[in-house]
Amino acid sequence: MRKIVSGTALVLTATLLTGCGGDNGPATADKSANASVKPKPDSGSGEVKHEVTLEVLGTGTSQVYYNLDTNKMEKVKLPWKKTSTITLTTDAEKRIGTTVSVVPGSVPGSDGTLHAAACVITLDGKKVADNQGGKSDKMCQYKVK
Repeated sequence: MRKIVSGTALVLTATLLTGCGGDNGPATADKSANASVKPKPDSGSGEVKHEVTLEVLGTGTSQVYYNLDTNKMEKVKLPWKKTSTITLTTDAEKRIGTTVSVVPGSVPGSDGTLHAAACVITLDGKKVADNQGGKSDKMCQYKVK
């Protein structure tokens, strides 16, 4: 049992870290969403700030792997929400962006089988990514610019 849990954690962590380097986007990412979300400039410093919220929906408990202000794995009670302010300070960060993501763990479905929990990412109050209520097997991720 310990090998299965360790192996699953390793695979999910590798998926999360691999996903952070690419620009594949989530299953339902709105490719134009970056253009329509207005950044909050910090007066005088040239910094751009965005409020990012990660959510995993459902009931019970589940493992959640996320990359927001840090890469972390937690066992949480659902529904779960984490909000942080992302500050882009360099020209490269503003141009290329930084990826935020959440990999929801499994939850039992109405038929008793396990499936991915639903996940959502909001940027400055606007939904920018989800996994179709858990119907997609992809994690939720978004590139904040």
